[in-house]
Amino acid sequence: MDQSESMRGSRLYRRQALAAVAGAAGWLMAGTAGAQTTPRSEAELARERQLRDDFPNLARYAEDNARIVAAGIRPTIVFMGDSITEGWNRLRPEFFTPRRICRGISGQTTPQMVLRMMPDVIALRPMAVHIMAGTNDIAGNTGPMTLAQSRDNIAAMAILAKAQGVRVLIGSVPPAAAFRWRPEKRPANDIVALNAMLRALSRRLGADWIDYHAALATPEGGMREGLARDGVHPLVAGYEVMERVLAPHLARVERGRR
Repeated sequence: MDQSESMRGSRLYRRQALAAVAGAAGWLMAGTAGAQTTPRSEAELARERQLRDDFPNLARYAEDNARIVAAGIRPTIVFMGDSITEGWNRLRPEFFTPRRICRGISGQTTPQMVLRMMPDVIALRPMAVHIMAGTNDIAGNTGPMTLAQSRDNIAAMAILAKAQGVRVLIGSVPPAAAFRWRPEKRPANDIVALNAMLRALSRRLGADWIDYHAALATPEGGMREGLARDGVHPLVAGYEVMERVLAPHLARVERGRR
């Protein structure tokens, strides 16, 4: 091959390479444009901003925490949890007396709650903390997690509380056969398995074990009819069942007994 043929071959190769790159860029741009045709809701965008700017949502209860501390109120018990705990306060406000403090945040997972334990629980100097979490871990709300990781995060919260002289009550994960926001999940068996791990953890740490699951579940592991609006989040009737399960433990806390 002479020099002129070599140069022509080189130019042809460069043109083919550039065409391939341009084609790939066009494909990527088309894919991006296609992805952008499905707008996200304002709620989804707000959720993304909140996770980016304040992953544990420390701002949520900061003002109320400051109020409680400034007033010199010592809570009897603080309820740490997710939307099931938050909904408890919303649907059964009479249950939350001035010294029973709700610190539930919808959608949260145990990694977020670990980061909230100091400002939302320990700083309030409560006599006891009620920890009920794991539903959103199983759903994968903040990414994939193993059941052992969920157990360990709850253990971290419990150990931190006990180190400060705070009595620990660990609530079982309530039953669910499906998650509306994660329709591909079938969580019933994972919930049972996580609860077995949490029961063992409670024994090991000397924490109260509050078995809501046994009182709420069908034999198949779903929520009993009439107790939840979507098979996950309790209605008033569901919370009333939970309050009956909790009552003897709460009475001992409020009497200052172990």
